Amino acid sequence: MASRPPIIINRLDAERLQRLIDTASDNDAMVATLLEEELMRGEVLDPEDIPDNVISMNSQVRFTDLTHKRQMIRTLVYPHSLPSVPDGISVMAPIGAALIGLTIGDVIEWPLPNNTVVRLRADAIFWQPEREKQFHR
Repeated sequence: MASRPPIIINRLDAERLQRLIDTASDNDAMVATLLEEELMRGEVLDPEDIPDNVISMNSQVRFTDLTHKRQMIRTLVYPHSLPSVPDGISVMAPIGAALIGLTIGDVIEWPLPNNTVVRLRADAIFWQPEREKQFHR
């Protein structure tokens, strides 16, 4: 698999994600392992220092699935928020885990549970909590 682009993660997001990883079910083990790898390699910054072109939790983003030639707009959420966010994608879903920390323009190759790989490109951030000064969202 190709190398992954550098990522930046909000410190509060990293702490919350680690709790999710630590309590992941067997069904979520693959995503939890990949997400933990991302946390380990990512640059962790305080919420106030997150650039406005970085996908953080609760960001609404447009990305392109280059493998299937589809563009989507989704809000990256924690699993418990899925029912209340109509366009939500869970960070514990393979595609959601791939998006965390990407900078607009980044392309990432990400493994899927069916032993295939998807290529995703981060295209735009329509809403980001840090940009709106919502540092604890």
